[in-house]
Amino acid sequence: MPPTEDASVLFSTTLEAAYRHFGLVGGSVLLAVSGGADSTALLVGTARVREALSLRVEVATLDHGLRPEARHEVEAVARLAARWGLPCHVRALHLAPGSGIEARAREARYAELEALRRERGLQVVATAHTASDQAETLLMRLVRGTALRGAAGIHRARPFLVRPLIERTREEVEAFLAEQGIPFVTDPMNVDPTFLRTRIRHEVLPVLARAAGFPVVPRLATFARLAAEDEALLGELANGAWSRLVLADGSLDAVGVRALEPPLRRRVLARLLSEAGAEVDDASLARALSAVETGRTVTLRGGGARGGLLLRTTGGRVRCVRPERAGEPSPALVLAGEGASGVQPRTGWAFTVAPEPPPPGTLGLSLPEGTSWPLTVRTRRPGDRVRGPAGSRKLQDVLVDRRIPAELRDALPVVTDAEGNLLWIPGVWNSPAVSAVRLFLWATPPGASTPGTSSL
Repeated sequence: MPPTEDASVLFSTTLEAAYRHFGLVGGSVLLAVSGGADSTALLVGTARVREALSLRVEVATLDHGLRPEARHEVEAVARLAARWGLPCHVRALHLAPGSGIEARAREARYAELEALRRERGLQVVATAHTASDQAETLLMRLVRGTALRGAAGIHRARPFLVRPLIERTREEVEAFLAEQGIPFVTDPMNVDPTFLRTRIRHEVLPVLARAAGFPVVPRLATFARLAAEDEALLGELANGAWSRLVLADGSLDAVGVRALEPPLRRRVLARLLSEAGAEVDDASLARALSAVETGRTVTLRGGGARGGLLLRTTGGRVRCVRPERAGEPSPALVLAGEGASGVQPRTGWAFTVAPEPPPPGTLGLSLPEGTSWPLTVRTRRPGDRVRGPAGSRKLQDVLVDRRIPAELRDALPVVTDAEGNLLWIPGVWNSPAVSAVRLFLWATPPGASTPGTSSL
């Protein structure tokens, strides 16, 4: 083996420090090795430092089934692993060529590596991403449009995954292999101009370096690392803001959202959209931010709802809701007198006419001797009005005053007598108290086993 030179010392120092940083002294790692320069350097470099770290090392090499020569490449990896005394596991993925092959191959690769890691009882998978990969990823995301989260690029570590070479460039990798006299293969996909990454690698980065007059890859990689640190901090602050502002029904306090600094406001709203199943992209987030500022309702894509979702900011809350259902009014529940009971369709409220007051946990309305039977339980209708000592008011105005969210108004049960007079909206409004009480109307909300008591 060639004598140790500067590149080899740099690599050994880098890898030993990285594995110590990841807490792997005395631990175990599965190296993902394709036979290319980066992963070959990861194998050889890790083998050189394993004894100093008491590190158990195994190798995985995968044949994606996309190129005939891949079989020879995995065999070469197996021979190199054997040369260094490392167990090697060869797996075939059998992927079909076609659209989205990069994403499909990446997903299948990581799934197989994780399965093998678990099978072998190893702590982490190590991949050979470098600072050059980091710079390419950063530029790809910037030209496609990204925020700070995307600019963070390739993370140095994830649960059960580490990238110990992320601070070294591809040039340093190849210098190390040259000193060690280790050959490597070149994947044709890495020179195929069909892929944006390839064009950035061979066309954009060299031009940037010439224009700047110095290597730009380390500086771009450093920016991505700092962006990752900033994003992690902002993410923690956004989680704290979410915890403070989220309400019991999953909506957010509108005043609190508006008071957030823009970076936190964007993250909190992005989480609200994501949890509702809405698409979270630049356009959707811009509409959500505008809605919070103006108080208007906007439409969002996704959520599994016909016509998408609505983002509403009225009533002091920010929430995602399904569009209100149009069509015929829901069927009504008719209560003919004492002992009558049933569930009002659509709202799910259960009602019973009884001679005694409701038990704890059930809402109740007192019914006088002169009640006009039968009672009808339905949902609201245009023109509904409530009557009280001060006269009558539109039901719509009462619901607005009580700050009932618009999306819930059509699911409220409305109780009327035989003459159409509105008597009760359980939990929201009831007719004036009566003195000569004969019966009581009990009401239980849908899904409530022990609801709170109320005289409304």
